[in-house]
Amino acid sequence: MTPNGKRVLLVEDNEDNRIVYSTILRHFGYSVIEALNGEEGIAKARSEKPDLILMDISIPIIDGWEATQVLKHDPETRKIPIIALTAHALASDREKAMEVGCDGYLAKPCEPRAVVAEVQRFLGDAGTQGQ
Repeated sequence: MTPNGKRVLLVEDNEDNRIVYSTILRHFGYSVIEALNGEEGIAKARSEKPDLILMDISIPIIDGWEATQVLKHDPETRKIPIIALTAHALASDREKAMEVGCDGYLAKPCEPRAVVAEVQRFLGDAGTQGQ
């Protein structure tokens, strides 16, 4: 458990990305819950009630767009900020991210510190500095 209990759900099917992002988020004091696909992401969002979701868009079973829509239409999860993580870096993808309900958008490859900065923008500092 983290000092202020801030929990991030990382929905990412790429193991390397998952390791990098979860490691740096933990380094900055966040608790990280991991999901490997959209279906698992939806289930964990509903059961764990994270403070924020990092949602990869190109994930198996249910893609990140659809998973975001499902969560934003569910009264139990609709207030959880969702940040899209996507290799689709076109302006139209940013627009689509906002249309489906994403609260933030990061184009891959993104620096791990950019991910932390975006999480901090929504959740504030987790209580420990990774300096």
